[in-house]
Amino acid sequence: MSSPPEIVLPPSIRLSGEGILLREWTEADLPALVELYDDPEIDRWTPVPSPFDSEAARAYLTKAHADRRQGRRTAQLAITTDGVQPRGEILLFLSELNARDVELAYGIGPQHRRQSLAARSVTLLADYACRQLAARRVLLRIEAGNTPSAAVARASGFRLTDDQPVTRQAKDRQVTLSTWSYQHAQADSLPA
Repeated sequence: MSSPPEIVLPPSIRLSGEGILLREWTEADLPALVELYDDPEIDRWTPVPSPFDSEAARAYLTKAHADRRQGRRTAQLAITTDGVQPRGEILLFLSELNARDVELAYGIGPQHRRQSLAARSVTLLADYACRQLAARRVLLRIEAGNTPSAAVARASGFRLTDDQPVTRQAKDRQVTLSTWSYQHAQADSLPA
């Protein structure tokens, strides 16, 4: 029996539902990137550099666009409610541990929190990964103590797994991450 084909990300992703629209970043979004990512909570829980100024935003966006053109295994999408103004970002990337798994990560700008944008975005993208990319599992990796992200995981249909914790380098420290898996209705019928 042959193994299922490796997941290939399309050159562009645009998804709407749950009252949001996820889209690719554009050059016009540079000021919004600074506004979203120059924040202590983003600095605390993500590998995004801090301080995050316009130079950092340009480097971030340039790398994201170059990675997509080169077929890298990550899609970085602006979270919007109107298709225009970014309120956060969600990433979809192929797991390093299993070629049939995808991981999601996200950040919401401080002025847009407590509007369920993260949970709605995670649900929309997780469903897309299951239905369109035929991902075996859609995962979130969450550091202990990140209670807002654990709440987002629960609200968007993820459950904590008993997978071994994953250790990653985050800026100047190692972090230990628990694995959460999306509980999609069709997940049991997808190939392993």
